[in-house]
Amino acid sequence: MVKSKNDRVFDLLVYLILIFVLLLTLIPVMFVVSMSFTPYAELIRRGGFVLIPSNFTLAAYREMLKGGELLGGMWVTVRVTVIGTVLNLIATTLTAYPLSRRQMPGNKLFTKLVVFTMLFSAGTVPTYLVVKYTGLMNTFWAMIIPSLITVYNLIVMKSFFEGLPEELFEAARIDGATEFGVLLRIVLPMSLPIMMTIGMYYAVAHWNAYMVAVLYITDADLRPMQVILRRMLKTANMATDSAEDVVPAETLRMAAVCFATAPIVVVYPFIQKYFVKGTLAGAVKG
Repeated sequence: MVKSKNDRVFDLLVYLILIFVLLLTLIPVMFVVSMSFTPYAELIRRGGFVLIPSNFTLAAYREMLKGGELLGGMWVTVRVTVIGTVLNLIATTLTAYPLSRRQMPGNKLFTKLVVFTMLFSAGTVPTYLVVKYTGLMNTFWAMIIPSLITVYNLIVMKSFFEGLPEELFEAARIDGATEFGVLLRIVLPMSLPIMMTIGMYYAVAHWNAYMVAVLYITDADLRPMQVILRRMLKTANMATDSAEDVVPAETLRMAAVCFATAPIVVVYPFIQKYFVKGTLAGAVKG
């Protein structure tokens, strides 16, 4: 099929817009990564803006990894992210499924009560007191249990379950399946997109957790990566000397961004198709 002149002009315009958007998103990423590898002397010489450094150094990364504290914090963050995300998905699924069934007594009332907590939250102080008096202070579980279910994620998952064909549930019940059996054998195998989507939401929240650790954790061995990175940046060397062994605060800041975001950037492409599909499916009904 031969395209007309107007079609070719339109295609060219679309490609130019896509290239422009690509540059808008790619240049900041290149800047952050390049700054983390740029020697201080070159940073000063080029006015603090470097996209492609002529020399590379790992001084910022060596400074962050020195002493092993950051690796310990990263191990805490990995454990919180993995265990927390699994528990989040289990709790959210076990809550969203019964709320999605119209035959459940009090369905609408419980849904309204859940939504009410999203509109009018208790606040930081009451939550802190609950964590304190339940014995979770300064424990690993203080970074997981208070955020076990997020209402927004619960509503999205509930909407997805409501969109599944009711005939499948009726056929399973006729064959003698219990509600828990229906959930395990019918609902979960069909819910991979929404599980991956909600799981990504929870995982990113756990990976970037900062305030919960600041509020509830005082033990140095339980501090997650984000808290340690923050402390490192606050105490970064602000000297202006151009000696090679000096690691400026700006370079450390960019290295911290790379260190903290790299795992999410690596994992996201593998679940992107599920992420988009699950987001759209969960937004069909509300």
